[in-house]
Amino acid sequence: MSKGNTFENDLLLLIFNNTNIANIGDATGLRGSSSPGLLYVSLHTSPGPDEGGDQATNEVTTTAYQGYARKSMNRDNTSAGWTVSGNSVSPAANIDFPACTGGTGATITHFAVGTSSTGAGKVLYKGAVSPNITVTNGVTPRLTTATAITED
Repeated sequence: MSKGNTFENDLLLLIFNNTNIANIGDATGLRGSSSPGLLYVSLHTSPGPDEGGDQATNEVTTTAYQGYARKSMNRDNTSAGWTVSGNSVSPAANIDFPACTGGTGATITHFAVGTSSTGAGKVLYKGAVSPNITVTNGVTPRLTTATAITED
């Protein structure tokens, strides 16, 4: 079963922009948090995290990509957050990861949006990176505003 399009968009707004969903459960609906907080974007090698995985599953290692760290993103619709439209969410601005300062190299094939800055954070959404990003010394991996997650 799939969700209705309006609810799909509302769900993305709740998760990525901390926007309330009216008329769910009780008179106040599903409420955003009083402090929007952050989501964390991680980079992964093939095949990326599966549905049973977490943010550490197949995450690129600092041995392969020295300087790597997850990127924090605001749960809002500012330039440091997310744009939600038509059941799809994209970063409001390019997400630039730290430049690789050495290592054995890695090929980034997937990304995930999760709840933790390090370790086994909960994966909220995941997707493929296209084209793949080959990371070697001096390369700065970038997810552009065309990187999208779609509910359907």
